[in-house]
Order: sequence, then C-alpha cells, then structure tokens
Amino acid sequence: MNDLQISVLIVEDDPHVQLGCVQALQLAGVAVSAVDSAEQAMARVQPGFAGVVVTDMRLPGADGLALIRYCHQLDADLPVIMITGHGDVVLAVEAMRSGAYDFIPKPFSPEVLVEVVRRALEKRALTLEVVALRKSLASRAGLESKLIGNSPQMQRVRKLVAEIADSPIDVLVHGETGTGKEVVAQALHTHSTRRAAPFVALNCGGMPDALLDSELFGHESGAFTGAQKKRIGKIEHAHQGTLFLDEVESMPSGMQIKLLRVLQERRIERLGSNEGTLVDVRVVAATKDNLLQRAKEGSFRPDLYYRLNVVAIELPALRERREDIPLLTEHFMLLGASRYSRPHPGVSKEQMQRLMAHDWPGNVRELRNVCDCMVLGIANSVLGPVEPQAQAPDAPQASLTELVDGYERDLIAAELSRNQGNVAHSARALRIPKTTLADKIRKHGLS
Repeated sequence: MNDLQISVLIVEDDPHVQLGCVQALQLAGVAVSAVDSAEQAMARVQPGFAGVVVTDMRLPGADGLALIRYCHQLDADLPVIMITGHGDVVLAVEAMRSGAYDFIPKPFSPEVLVEVVRRALEKRALTLEVVALRKSLASRAGLESKLIGNSPQMQRVRKLVAEIADSPIDVLVHGETGTGKEVVAQALHTHSTRRAAPFVALNCGGMPDALLDSELFGHESGAFTGAQKKRIGKIEHAHQGTLFLDEVESMPSGMQIKLLRVLQERRIERLGSNEGTLVDVRVVAATKDNLLQRAKEGSFRPDLYYRLNVVAIELPALRERREDIPLLTEHFMLLGASRYSRPHPGVSKEQMQRLMAHDWPGNVRELRNVCDCMVLGIANSVLGPVEPQAQAPDAPQASLTELVDGYERDLIAAELSRNQGNVAHSARALRIPKTTLADKIRKHGLS
C-alpha cells in the first residue's frame, strides 16, 4: 500500500450485517465507515474518492445496482464490491456488467470479505497513484517537463541549465549514447531569449566530409559542381538562435579549424564567397567521448576543446540514477499510449523489478523504446515476451515508492556487505555523501 489513506465504505441497512463487516475490516487493520442507504453513499462518493465501496444488493430506496452504476459513471476505476443474497445469480451477473469489481454471495465469512476487500484496496491504491503521477507529469513546468528525474544528478543538471540558459556562452554536453544530450540542448534553447529563433541540429558524424562543409557554412551558386543556387548553411540559419553539434568528436580536423574560427570571430564565409557574414549564434556541442583525452592523443584540436568547454554539462548514465526509472517509465508509457492511441497497460511488480535491475547500455533512449513495446504489447529485449496475465488488474502490485525503496535498500545492503560495514567506503562506492548514506541506513533499518 502507498502513503495515501485508502478506506472502505460499507453500504448495508441490516445493522447486524453492517456491524459484522465493519468489525471484520477493523480487525484486519482497514479504515472503514458505514452508511444505511445508497443515497447516503452517493453523497459521500465524490470525484477522486480515495476508497472502495462494499454494498448490499437489497437496500431501501435506490438499490445496490443503482449505486454501482452511479460509481462507475463517476469513476470507472472505482472498485465496488456487491454483496448478493443466495440465488441472486442474475443480479450478480448484471452487477458485473454494470461495472462491479467483484461480488460476495451470502452467507460469507469475515476472511472472504477481508480477502476480496484487500485486493480491491491494492487496485484502488495503484490507480490513485497512477492518477497522481499523471497529474504530476501534466503539471510539470519548465525544465522538469523535459529533464525528468528527482535524482541528485538530474537536479544538478536542471540547476546548471537554468543558470546558463539565458547566457550566450557556448556549452559542451558530455554523456553516453542515449542519455539525452539533444534534450539538454533544446532545454537551453527553449529557456533562453533565443527561443523565438531557430534551433538547428547537425550530426557531425552523419555525413561525408565534403558535404559537412556545405552543410555548416553554405555555398554560393557555382561554388562547385552541382551548386546551382545559393544555399544558407546551418550556422547562418541558426542566426540569433542555437546550433547543436552532435558527435562533435567525429568532426574532421580541417572542419575543426573552421569551426574554431567561427567561435572566435562569429563570422562565416560561404563556399565560393570572399565576403564574411556576421552570425549571432550560440553553439552547444555534444560528445560521448573524453575530448580532453582525444586532444592529448592528437585526434581533436586542443584549442577547439577549450573553446567549446567553457561550460560543461555531464549527463549521468541511467544505471547511475536508477531511482528515476519509475518516473521515466510512467512518463514514456503515457507518451506512448497517447502517440499510438493505446490504453496504458500498467507495470507489474515483477516488470518494474526487471527494469530497475537492467544495466541500460542504451540509457534513457533504450528505456523509452522498451516502454513503447510495452504499450504496443510486443516483446522486447529487457522484459521478453509480453504476458497478459502479468497485467491482471486484480494482481496486488507494489507502488512506485515501494519499488524504489526496496531497490535502494538492497543496493545499500549489498555495498555495506562488500565493504564489511564500512560506511565511508560504501558512500564512496555509491557516490553519495557519508551523511546521506547514514540517513538512508537508518531509514531502511540496516545495521
């Protein structure tokens, strides 16, 4: 169960049956209240009702079937459990068709009532948590809507992006493939005064050297065979905006010299022209390599490295911020459901455990692909074949918070074991402050 208090509303006009139901649930540790009629229940069950309804079929005034239909129309995901008399098979079938979650035939034992209610509570808790998360995703504004994650690493990235977004300073973004380098570049552009001008992206490793020159700087008519008319290059097109150079480490040496000159003078010359054109452009370069090491080895110009590396943004690999996986998963599942016009399939406890344990060599991009596969109901390399029974709505599922806490506890326990209980060594291995680790050890009851 999650932190939200989920309660049960008993609707029963027989005082003895009502008392028995209330006491059975109270003894099981379930928050419960009771009313005598469907009309009283309807007054309590309002949009967003954080609970489960258990109602008798035979009631004074409106009957249980009317209450089920009311609840289903109000919230199709609200579990309503019907208590039916002996032989009311037809009514039970009609109740299920009208949206009832389950039914319990009389006479029933307290254990049966508690078992059915517990399953309904688990389902309701998960539904409310997903609704809250969707609202959270929808309400996220600014950088949090693009750079998703509550991990300390992503908080630092967002803070740095916010601080430098409105500055004309050039930026170098470093991170493994799939960590979201272009997303960071777009965030820098969107949250700057340059947002009304173009954001121009170019993959330096995606074209032949001869075409890269023309792509970056443009050309005049007749500059080379096939140049039938003047063409504006990417740099000039990004005037007053942002130029994003991905895989900058693959840029040829001769092109590196030209780019260095542009960064120093903010002036370009189109191929076939002797006249320079001033450009006001912010350059965001991205790389998956260690450019400083490549500069020392001679495969990248040191002067260009230091010119680009005025401000550096380090993007963490997904395996280094696993606590963000549930939030990212829900975000990508919602995007996929919207994009493919499919229902949100949900994530089972076992699936989330596998997502949390995966090493993610493709990082966030790989996770998004896996989420798309889950929405489409097709097999993927992380979760394997999609098993419909894993998505059964009645199956008890841990909340996102519980899954993250469980993974964090296991990770800390394993690291403490490896370091024979040494907190300082474990904190260094986990890349968190010693005081933070001590707090987490107390939180999870570890010794």
